[in-house]
Amino acid sequence: MKNIIIDKKAIIGNNVTIGNFTTIESDVVIGDNSWISNNVTILNGTRIGEGCHVHAGAVLGGTPQDLKYGGECTFLEIGNSNIVREFVTINKGTSSKYKTIIGDGNLIMANSHIGHDCFIGNNCVIGFNVGMAGEVNVGDWANISGLTAIHQFSIIGEHSMISGMSRIVKDVPPYVLASREPLSYCGLNFTGLKRRGFPSDKINELKEIYRIIFQEKRNTSKALNLIEENFEQTIERDIIIKFIKQSKRGIIKGFY
Repeated sequence: MKNIIIDKKAIIGNNVTIGNFTTIESDVVIGDNSWISNNVTILNGTRIGEGCHVHAGAVLGGTPQDLKYGGECTFLEIGNSNIVREFVTINKGTSSKYKTIIGDGNLIMANSHIGHDCFIGNNCVIGFNVGMAGEVNVGDWANISGLTAIHQFSIIGEHSMISGMSRIVKDVPPYVLASREPLSYCGLNFTGLKRRGFPSDKINELKEIYRIIFQEKRNTSKALNLIEENFEQTIERDIIIKFIKQSKRGIIKGFY
């Protein structure tokens, strides 16, 4: 290995591979069995879990691209078993939340950007060239296809699928397939749900719930009341209702 700069205060776990021309600053922790490629920059405040792969040119823990950031001590926390591909940039937090969080088992494809104070759950796929502004929240198992632009503060529900080249300016509820311009509900994420073992009766339940929300042309409040009155209480039903009730930006519309 040549020209590796590792500050003596950085904490590097066991069996960690670090490539040529990589820079690791002092306030950095890297967990066991991780692999860091060539020309990677890992900046102060970054915490990387075990078994992660970080590919060439990635910059982790960069200064937030937000004018309110005043140099306060903030962090980027990356969980276990994540793959961060070439030239990905992930900024640390601001005084809003003080940390950007990436969960476990995520794939973040080349050239993507994740802004300050974002939260990415577990087992998500962030496609190539996705641009994610600050304070975006992405639920577990979400799949965001390439070249998608995501407005700040947007929320993307668990098990959702976003088509490529999308523009996200409204919240995307869980379990759905979102596509078209403007971004709209285009059905359930059938492929993803089946791959994750959702049984047919559960998928049918979700389909009927979203039929009431998106296809029967009711206002949202009446649709939610109808669902609460007529559907048995289940985890998935309650996740949908809670997501929509708590949405501050409003949710995407149905496509007719």
